[in-house]
Amino acid sequence: MSMPTSRLAWAILAAGAALATAFSLISTEWLDLDPCHLCIFQRLLFMILTITALAAFLGAGRDGAGLTGWLSGILTLPVATTGAGVAAHQSWLQLQPPDSVSCVAGPPGLIERMVEWLGQRAPDLFMATGLCEDEALNLLGLSLANWATILFLGALGVGVWALWRGRPWRAETPAKPGR
Repeated sequence: MSMPTSRLAWAILAAGAALATAFSLISTEWLDLDPCHLCIFQRLLFMILTITALAAFLGAGRDGAGLTGWLSGILTLPVATTGAGVAAHQSWLQLQPPDSVSCVAGPPGLIERMVEWLGQRAPDLFMATGLCEDEALNLLGLSLANWATILFLGALGVGVWALWRGRPWRAETPAKPGR
């Protein structure tokens, strides 16, 4: 059994990020959830992750070692890392005692300003209406922020593996004698 190519990993990563984005949009509408600024920012990061992973998939050669795909794939790492950090921070906020912390306590930061700007332009995609510390939905005992942390860390792992596996300068391993 041969190892999957990095091209397959990029396809799986792009599909997973697209599914996470779709779940975010559908669950917000169907379950009448109020996403917060951090939720919306994570949705944006999943959208960007979908695009960068798709670009890596399309740019990878048949063997998964195309330079264009590799360069596109590099962009997935800071996106997944940022997403994991934001989702972990929101998970931490949700673990605090009620009314002890809030994401709206101080002046708006960069994330809040960006989400507000995006929400004015595309409210169906980016309108923040909830509080970051609220756990609106739990699935299998984990909040959506917990699941997003897991997904972003998984994306980071897949991205690192795919970049290592598909590095364009890798030396081809000679076949072992007798095989």
